[in-house]
Amino acid sequence: MNFKLCNRCVFAVFSCQNNDGKKKAGWCSCCWFTYLFAVFLLILAWIYMCGAAFNDRDDFNWKAFQIINHWINWFMVALIISLVLVVYAFLLLIFAVLLVLLKEPLVMHCMHKVLITLALLISVSGIVAVYLGWFEELKTVSMFLQVTSPILHIIGSVVVCLCSLFVFQQFFMAKSKVSKVFIMLTYLIIVAAVFLSPCYLEFLEISSPCLQENIPKKPALIGHRGLPMLAPENTMMSFKKSMNCGVVAFETDVLISTDGVPFLMHDDKSLKRTTNVDQKEKESSCFTWEDLQTLNAGAWFVERDPFYTVSSLSEADKTEAKNQSIPKLTELLDLANQHNISVIFDIKNMCACHPYYKNYTTQIVETINNSGIREELVWWLPSKNRSMVKKKAPGFKQVYGTEDEMKNDSGSRLNKKYSSLDSKEIMNYTQKNVSVNLYVVNEIWLFSMVWCMGATSVTTNACHLFQDMEKPYIFHMAPKWYRIIWISVDCVLLLLILGFFFLQRHLNHKSKGKCLLLFLHDVWFFIVDNSFKLYLLPAALSQLPYVTSPTTSKLNYCTSDK
Repeated sequence: MNFKLCNRCVFAVFSCQNNDGKKKAGWCSCCWFTYLFAVFLLILAWIYMCGAAFNDRDDFNWKAFQIINHWINWFMVALIISLVLVVYAFLLLIFAVLLVLLKEPLVMHCMHKVLITLALLISVSGIVAVYLGWFEELKTVSMFLQVTSPILHIIGSVVVCLCSLFVFQQFFMAKSKVSKVFIMLTYLIIVAAVFLSPCYLEFLEISSPCLQENIPKKPALIGHRGLPMLAPENTMMSFKKSMNCGVVAFETDVLISTDGVPFLMHDDKSLKRTTNVDQKEKESSCFTWEDLQTLNAGAWFVERDPFYTVSSLSEADKTEAKNQSIPKLTELLDLANQHNISVIFDIKNMCACHPYYKNYTTQIVETINNSGIREELVWWLPSKNRSMVKKKAPGFKQVYGTEDEMKNDSGSRLNKKYSSLDSKEIMNYTQKNVSVNLYVVNEIWLFSMVWCMGATSVTTNACHLFQDMEKPYIFHMAPKWYRIIWISVDCVLLLLILGFFFLQRHLNHKSKGKCLLLFLHDVWFFIVDNSFKLYLLPAALSQLPYVTSPTTSKLNYCTSDK
């Protein structure tokens, strides 16, 4: 292999110019390398946060919709841009490491400097925006860290082990003892921090809840606005599809038309997101039922494909989705009563001039009582006018949104956001025979986690993904077996690190700075090229230039031909 050509190619990609042998690496190059590495770590952290927040992407898009008043999947736009930048930074970092190994100067082109700085600004802006405007999502990031910590530990340990190839070369190339001590001490601190991370994560109680002997009963499923991943939300098609998942309850949102008809709709400020309404600025509750019946509530789903699932639907399903209308509350109650499925709902805000603004709760309760549904199938969630509801419909099951209200009312059903309770709190409630429902759980990792935490049920957009799960998919095992695994992995990798150290020292002594990484590269290709002579491997290895005297070797893998 022509390593001189390889050196020049790598240098050209990194610096966008040819190496004429006159360019030398200085302290500025080292600073840019450190800057590149720091930016890569930062944008990697930002991507990790995006991965954790993917479950709540609809909340992000909804916040953006309320500000911009235009519906686009803003979360996916931000995620794609971030992924492109992290791949770019990773490739650039690989080229920088190769240049160091090949002893070429690190001369970063100004275009790379600009793009890396742009990546830094995007990452910092994203993290600050989450902290200031979406602070509750940091709890989700913490949960994601809990459930992925076993995998991150193994990946981190392997990466630290591989980095030793680079670190040991720099250690033996360092001229002063101070530099050697600094390099080795820094590396050993990082090794200790990564290899022992399961210990202090367990001490801080942020280890995965799935590391336990016995897993609780699988949570029951509640269809959030039906099954909005496969049908337009809050339509009869959506609720009927959720029945195929075995849901125990339908979750929906209720508004009242100006002529007193309760109907299903989440957006109370405008109907433009989920219908073809012309009066886009008119509040949702300010229409008569006759006007609402004329609107299409499904074509938007096929056109915008909010969950990127429309392609999986049959043509019949697409046609059905395009022809959905806004349903009455009584239509859902009839479906629920017929199939013995419960109903839980929020009451959305009415416009101030609404004729039922002061007595909308009474109107909804009367509609439910007149529908003929069995009272025990209705899970009453709204806290306003709860005492009146208990008198008019004593058979309703009362569900509470706060712990204080539930305790004051001696209730036994709690409905909370999935990130608001930890496993100990959930366990305490379930031991007291309190049913805990967590919303909105859409990702498999999160469903696996709340399953391990002991949740009674979950409200979800993706019941079709969870219905056939027989056990949590994320790192479920007994704690003792996990300890055996991570200790074994650490011991094996420590032995590899020691082996790399002594081999690099041998190469440095024999060949005055030969590169361990390229030595291993050469050994690998030598074995592959001579695989048919493996039985002669000991004799063949003796012919490698690294084993012979440095003065007779014609190959120099870590220095460029000048």
